[in-house]
Amino acid sequence: MVIPNRIVRKKAPVVLAKRTARSVVKRVVSKPVVKQQRVYKKVVPVVAKPKLQYAVNRQKTTQYRKAVIRKPATVQRRVSRIDPDKSFGHALSNAAIDRTKHRVRYDGAYIKIGYPWGDVPKSIGVCTDVVIRAYRKMGIDLQKEVHQDISKDFYAYPNLTKWGLTKPDPNIDHRRVYNLQAFFKRHKAELPRSRNPRDYKPGDLVTWMVGPTFPHIGVVVNKPSKADPNRLMISHNIGNGPQIEDILFRFPMTGHYRYTPRNKQINPAHHYAKTAAPASVQRKNSMDYNDLLKASRYLLGDGNKVNTAKNKKVLQVKQTQPNRINLAQLDPAALNALLKY
Repeated sequence: MVIPNRIVRKKAPVVLAKRTARSVVKRVVSKPVVKQQRVYKKVVPVVAKPKLQYAVNRQKTTQYRKAVIRKPATVQRRVSRIDPDKSFGHALSNAAIDRTKHRVRYDGAYIKIGYPWGDVPKSIGVCTDVVIRAYRKMGIDLQKEVHQDISKDFYAYPNLTKWGLTKPDPNIDHRRVYNLQAFFKRHKAELPRSRNPRDYKPGDLVTWMVGPTFPHIGVVVNKPSKADPNRLMISHNIGNGPQIEDILFRFPMTGHYRYTPRNKQINPAHHYAKTAAPASVQRKNSMDYNDLLKASRYLLGDGNKVNTAKNKKVLQVKQTQPNRINLAQLDPAALNALLKY
């Protein structure tokens, strides 16, 4: 039996109308309106003040305020006063640092130089030349200052005991550490020595004894040490030319000085008596017995016994001269009689 093919037809989708949401209708209930009662305030009459008589003649003038441009307020800062010694020390420190830029061979030979402002050749120098050349940048000639002071009091310096000198020598006196130490001490520039690195400021001078007979001097510069930031380094020349090293406490210290223009104005003669000559010099300049005997004979008039041609000439000159009159020994009458002639 053959089943016929059925034709299946799909029904078209029926679109249903969407129901619109109806808004809810609210009933408004009117409330009864309550009338507010008016409140009436009592009016107080204002009584005018009586005007003064001079106010009637016053004319009304408009006043304009002058516009003034004001600068913004600045914060006032207190400026600390500059210490001249401190600023000089920093400047001297910079001058000593600048010396390390020059190529100098260590040579302490005796060389004749000019005076004042004399200097050895720039290519040579010793430890004292670092100090001398740094001070010359500051306008201070240590050659002149040392020579003037050593000429006034020669035996206050160790020239005789150390080097056997009998008179000042401007060529070498200022280039010796012992002389510089005596000069700074006489000008009140000496400071106490200590193991505290904070006591040593830029521009200070420090002396050491490197060997048994080898003194040394250097300038404290404003460069802290890497090992201790509180310890400043030294500009010096110990054989390899001017250089900056951390040697403040490396050698036995013999002196600590701070020489500024204030110390330059000090006169050592006002603080120290003139140093007497050593005993060896006094014995050398003293007279022996024979010299004293000859002098006594000459003073007593018995000069003929002295067999010297010089003394004979002196006696002959004395005999030829007429007798002199001392006016102080005459009485007033004799003086008036003498003046008449």
